[in-house]
Amino acid sequence: MRLDSGDMIALSKAVRKILDEGGLYDVTIFASGGLDEDDLMAMAKANAPIDGFGIGTSLTTSSDAPALDCAYKLQEYAGLPRRKLAAGKATWPGRKQVWRHYGDDGHMAGDVFSVEDDNQAGEPLIRQVMRGGKRLSPVPTLGEIRAHAAHELQRLPAPLRDLEPETTYPIKVGEILKDLAAAFDRHLREHERNPE
Repeated sequence: MRLDSGDMIALSKAVRKILDEGGLYDVTIFASGGLDEDDLMAMAKANAPIDGFGIGTSLTTSSDAPALDCAYKLQEYAGLPRRKLAAGKATWPGRKQVWRHYGDDGHMAGDVFSVEDDNQAGEPLIRQVMRGGKRLSPVPTLGEIRAHAAHELQRLPAPLRDLEPETTYPIKVGEILKDLAAAFDRHLREHERNPE
């Protein structure tokens, strides 16, 4: 059993209790996800029933150096939508697209996030760059990348450029995507009730 986020101490104790009540004494608990030496010490002091740890970023990157911690979430498999259902971390299923809207002043005014074939109004932002391991277009030069980044920064509304606290940016989830998520959840609940 792998735990990769949340309160590792509380979760490990809750999971160990469930496993033991089910007679699964041999199932081990493994923790990972941004752990460092302070986390390990806290878990040891709390006697967390964790049998092993995965240490990655904190082992290979100095704490005074920037690090990028990211996770891959599968959203489609074999042409069928998938989603992660975890408290506070549920994902949206299927292939997506984002359409950006601009105000009369040319600044970004809001995005619509939905399934890729929803055909919303606005500028589509996601485009395929590789197929079958091959690039679909030439690699942009560093100058082109720099110019694109500068242009996009200028299109940000001033409060977002200035990093003003409490600033929000409107993002709307498309109804088709909401319907797809609801249908997926219904299918999952039905499958849990009738596994085969």
